Amino acid sequence: MFIAERMARLGTESAFEVLARAAALAQKGQSIINLGIGQPDFATPQNIVEAGRKALADGHHGYTPANGILPLREAVAADIRARRGVEVNPDHVLVVPGGKPTMFFACLMFGEPGAEIMYPNPGFPIYESAIRFAGATPVPIKLHEKNGYAFDANEVLSAITPRTRLIILNSPANPTGGVVPQQELEKLAFGLQSHPDVAIMSDEIYSRMVYDNQPHHSMMIYEHLRDRLILLDGWSKTYAMTGWRIGYSVWPESLIDLATRLCINDHSCVNAATQYAALEALNGPQGEVDTMVAAFDERRSVIVDELNSIPGFRCPTPGGAFYTFPNISGTGRTSRELQDLFLEKAGVATVSGTSFGEYGEGYLRFSYANSTENIREAVRRMKEVLA
Repeated sequence: MFIAERMARLGTESAFEVLARAAALAQKGQSIINLGIGQPDFATPQNIVEAGRKALADGHHGYTPANGILPLREAVAADIRARRGVEVNPDHVLVVPGGKPTMFFACLMFGEPGAEIMYPNPGFPIYESAIRFAGATPVPIKLHEKNGYAFDANEVLSAITPRTRLIILNSPANPTGGVVPQQELEKLAFGLQSHPDVAIMSDEIYSRMVYDNQPHHSMMIYEHLRDRLILLDGWSKTYAMTGWRIGYSVWPESLIDLATRLCINDHSCVNAATQYAALEALNGPQGEVDTMVAAFDERRSVIVDELNSIPGFRCPTPGGAFYTFPNISGTGRTSRELQDLFLEKAGVATVSGTSFGEYGEGYLRFSYANSTENIREAVRRMKEVLA
């Protein structure tokens, strides 16, 4: 068989590889504490589950419009209005199966040989994978530990060339938990006025997970960018709905028809029952979301203190999401060596910083979507192995 060359350019998401290795070790009887996988350890709230069940019972078994059912798109627009203070036309909302389709659609729309797409590094690995698959050149935006893993807007602006088609942003961020300060976002937003042909995709999937009473700063508030801004958000993290596979994006008027056409060619539509569950998530009570975020906040304090007690570790306090990204260079080991050591000898699953790009060397990603008891036990095991 002759496989297309572009298939060799596809990367992977190493967290799933670590998850598979951890599962294999657990099947052999080893006790595993998983601090690697990026999903809430809470159940989907029961009212959402019931809404999905009711949709099936009520006969919602068929196709829906490719862009999503209108009540859900209207609810998304209302939620954006309430939480971001921005008016959105429901016809510009696209309901998709998770966050990754938006990443791929944006990269396919703007990426081709000769084009450049900028992306955060260390960052979610699918960004670079999708850019390369589209045939474009990935240009990393370095995130700085000293700045809370935020980018420097001047560095980003200075890296734009005539070949730059798209800039991908992510705040709060995976894998670092970093939140870009508003002043850097503003500096970037107004600097982009000098680059009117450059589009922006803002991945805000962790927008409800910001701590220390800080507001979420959305790129959508910059009106002069709205005609070239793609927003990515969804239900997976906020409502513990990772397995339901549903997310949304908001596209400029000039791009929404192209994005919808990609949906038609790719997956037709998101399954109907999941859309009705997502509708209930937005319109129903939000108490369980608040409870979950408060639990993550408590665990955040625990894991930062615990990781900083490990010789050779330096762990800044993340501002959002449910990840920490400690600097482990003081241990004298590489990120991959430490990931494998902790998994095989301590039974603790983490993810090497290099899984998130070249600038991830010297770091490990820990997800604190686990109990405080397990976090403390994991650190005890890691200390024991290092000793």
